[in-house]
Amino acid sequence: MKIAVAGGTGTVGRHVVAIARERGHQVVSLSRAEGVDLVNGRGLEQALQNVDTVIDVAGIQTLSTKKAVDYFTNATQNLLAAGKKAGVTHHVALSIVGIDNAHSGLYAGKLVQEDEVRHGGIPWTLLRATQFHEFVPMSIKAASVGPLVLVPTMATQPVAAKEVAAALVDAAEAGPRGRIPDLGGPRPEQLKSLVAAYLAKTRQKKRIVPVHVPRPMGKAMRKGALIPAPGSAVGRQTFLEWLEALDAA
Repeated sequence: MKIAVAGGTGTVGRHVVAIARERGHQVVSLSRAEGVDLVNGRGLEQALQNVDTVIDVAGIQTLSTKKAVDYFTNATQNLLAAGKKAGVTHHVALSIVGIDNAHSGLYAGKLVQEDEVRHGGIPWTLLRATQFHEFVPMSIKAASVGPLVLVPTMATQPVAAKEVAAALVDAAEAGPRGRIPDLGGPRPEQLKSLVAAYLAKTRQKKRIVPVHVPRPMGKAMRKGALIPAPGSAVGRQTFLEWLEALDAA
């Protein structure tokens, strides 16, 4: 197939591009670095010429509900419109486990994205995954204040980004199937423990300050509403295995 990967230079996207190419597919990466802007549609029509399947793993880092909703509305509508014009026959999108239980920030944007995909006029597949192992260092960077790092009380079940990428390429090869089983990591964890392990591994002398996030989002984080339900797909690599593998990278 000819596959276009929206967000092909990101945490998951770079793995999607590599895995799809390893399997013999022709791959086009869609990112601003490659002259494609999903938000205003620049370069999309040309990039999607002769593309069979779009895999959308593009995203935005924000805590703002409005920014997330605006981004995913515009980007998804532009991808679908250009895809229909180009004759794309399958649209695969990555979403997040538990977004029905938390309607703010990035999760609100993902709910909008899913709705756009379902009604976008192109046969589709949706995969919801948990946070990636890489979420831990990203959250440390975003929530550090001097020697302190603010860590929400959160039950999570992190999964390897590479395993998510492989599942997305599997989905592309299988054809449109609607929403497929959620994908999480092999074991439930507390975010605080993962942050502590990462700080120790990387020899960062920061003090963890637990944060009680309010409202439905915080409740979902604490109560385990953002981890997969029984019967979901399960990844293989644990967070600690990923952490040990960093030395070899």
